[in-house]
Amino acid sequence: MDKRQQSLFDGEEAPWVQDDAQDFLVAQVVFSEQPFGPYDYRVPEECRNQVALGKRVLVPLGRGNRTREAYCIDVCSAAERSAAVDMRKLKPLRRVLDRDALLNSEMLDVARWISDYYVTPLGQVIETVVPSGVRAQAGTREVVLLDVPNAVIAKLTQLKLPPKQSSALRALASSPKPLTVNELSKRAGCTAAPIQSLRKKGLIRETIERIETSEHALDSETDDAPKSLNEQQEAALRQIGQSLDSGEGGTLLLHGITGSGKTEVYIRAIQRVLNMGRQAIVLVPEISLTPQTRRRFRSRFKRVAVMHSHLSQAERHWHWQRIRRGEVDVVVGARSAVFAPTPRLGLIVIDEEHDASFKQDNIPRYHARDVARYRASLSKIPLVLGSATPSLESWHDAATARSDRISLPGRVRNLPLPEVAIVDLRDEFRSKKSWGMISRPLARGIQETVAENGQVMLLLNRRGFATSIQCPACGFVLNCPNCDVALTHHRDGRKAVCHYCDYVVPEPSQCPECLFDGIRFAGFGTQKLEEEVQKKFPGVACLRMDSDTMRKPGSHEMALERFRRGEVQILLGTQMIAKGLDFPNVMLVGVINADTALHFPDFRAAERTFGLLTQVAGRTGRGDRGGRVFVQTFTPDHNAIVLAAKHDFSAFAEQELPVRESLRYPPWGTMARFVVRGPIETQTQAFADRLGDRIRSYVQSDAATFRVLGPAPCPIGKLRNKFRFHLLVQGLEAQSLQTAVRAVSESLQVPEDIQWVVDIDPLDML
Repeated sequence: MDKRQQSLFDGEEAPWVQDDAQDFLVAQVVFSEQPFGPYDYRVPEECRNQVALGKRVLVPLGRGNRTREAYCIDVCSAAERSAAVDMRKLKPLRRVLDRDALLNSEMLDVARWISDYYVTPLGQVIETVVPSGVRAQAGTREVVLLDVPNAVIAKLTQLKLPPKQSSALRALASSPKPLTVNELSKRAGCTAAPIQSLRKKGLIRETIERIETSEHALDSETDDAPKSLNEQQEAALRQIGQSLDSGEGGTLLLHGITGSGKTEVYIRAIQRVLNMGRQAIVLVPEISLTPQTRRRFRSRFKRVAVMHSHLSQAERHWHWQRIRRGEVDVVVGARSAVFAPTPRLGLIVIDEEHDASFKQDNIPRYHARDVARYRASLSKIPLVLGSATPSLESWHDAATARSDRISLPGRVRNLPLPEVAIVDLRDEFRSKKSWGMISRPLARGIQETVAENGQVMLLLNRRGFATSIQCPACGFVLNCPNCDVALTHHRDGRKAVCHYCDYVVPEPSQCPECLFDGIRFAGFGTQKLEEEVQKKFPGVACLRMDSDTMRKPGSHEMALERFRRGEVQILLGTQMIAKGLDFPNVMLVGVINADTALHFPDFRAAERTFGLLTQVAGRTGRGDRGGRVFVQTFTPDHNAIVLAAKHDFSAFAEQELPVRESLRYPPWGTMARFVVRGPIETQTQAFADRLGDRIRSYVQSDAATFRVLGPAPCPIGKLRNKFRFHLLVQGLEAQSLQTAVRAVSESLQVPEDIQWVVDIDPLDML
């Protein structure tokens, strides 16, 4: 028996256990908070027909027998468990909370895999797999429903009752469904008193059920006629069809340049799945859940659920129940949609599979792509990964036959890729005349596009007006007191803001240190870009899209709809404008600073820069008038920028993968990142050092398999008043790395004020 369980129950009497009772059931449960379990409980006779895996139960815990909510992950007979568990130690569970299981056996298997792979307690994983709105049964309420037992109906004519009671009983008996007290009162034309009398006489049966308390309208779209496929799309669809027909599943990487018609291939494949009587899940980055994406799927399929972050808890619960009942054919959503409880799943599609938003940044730190791969393998169905710029892990998998690669090298209707011009900002900087954030070539391009009544998109992946506030006299920089970062100047509200902890102060009119009144606002963000665009192109309708302007529900949709209708000619913003948009009238795209993330201390910096440039460049040239792209950079010779300008992902991968291999970075190995946080820097560093020593001690016998880097201060050394240190553990394969992480974690003594987390396959290195 689990030692932790034994310590909880040792020395306690168990009078409810009879010596000869070997036919009772044992429920194994886990908790979402410490102690996580698993623990065994006896199932009382009254709960025997209610308990099942995937349901929540209330159980007594510890010597104080405090009641805790737990998840049942297994039910078996006492005879099956008696070899491992002392039955006399088992306490009975108190209550089963759910009428229907929240997880079926397949989704519980998925949760177990996540728990094992990402070294996370199973109870915490289940809390993520089952949405909180579902657990809280949001949008429902308990009601008492009344009906008439068959035995009473059989002798209805023989009963001698007062007129009002007789009328109420007959009205209820003739109803095709159970009624509430109020419904029955209205139907019978009586008060609640006769109904109460019938209940006391046992002539009416009562049941308690949950019902919906609000209406949820289903969006509908006008039918969108299927687009004709070119030869490349037809070939891609045939390959996906072969995988569907094989019954073996597998992973297929659909590598198609921007504008190559990947979405139409997805839709045709989904239609084939629906014709087989099955369902499909389509994952897209949250940033790509635009009205355009939703409209396209809803116009082609009648029973679609779209899951996104703006849904209320009640709406999310309603959609979840419809999916579970099989009333939905296609589920479209962000990463958590991978857990949709589809009973007849036939296909999973992940569009823009390279996108970092598919990786969760809190416990459990799962990657939706890897979860989808496991879920697809369980069901023996295809997983289609689509991207113009695949992750190097997926590209490598296809090269090593772990998955199949499908190529769409040309755009639909044979439209050419846009011409990309690299603007060397060093030349602009050396120029005697300052042109601000918009270079002379880009300014000319915007003028020409506007004159032709075309539309422009400008990308700058930085919010705010200025990125730092510094005194040129004494060198003082206005930093966040809680984080190791400079405050960003926001012109609206005249404030300085920390984008990590939301600390806000008024913008200073003079240096807080030396009182010099010429304090400098350095750097630039989207607010400053908007101001410059309005000055250089007066009278041209301009719209800014970033997390500051898109806070209200529906604002994102409204902004893009205005751009679609042509009310706005220049759309500028952060990466939220870089993906998932298809506007044929966009004739020019400008990247204001391609170096924004290129020099981050992250081995994926070049890959991310290449992907972002390629994606935003693909927003133009989708119409008959063609398109142009201007990429402004101080490092015009960097491979990521040069090859993005050529739209040549294969060449980029060929250059980048050997570098990864030499350093044993993914996909040539696996990695775990430990992050230690604490309020006192010396104590935090001391614990990080002990953690590093412990890891090195564990792996020293297998130095050829493991490499430990650090600990060292994180690139952002202080965040929300906590000092941060991290270390990386690299391994050749995942299982041995996870075993090492688990062994190091299990008996680690952590000081009270210190927190630490481990991230398997990390994407965030800051």
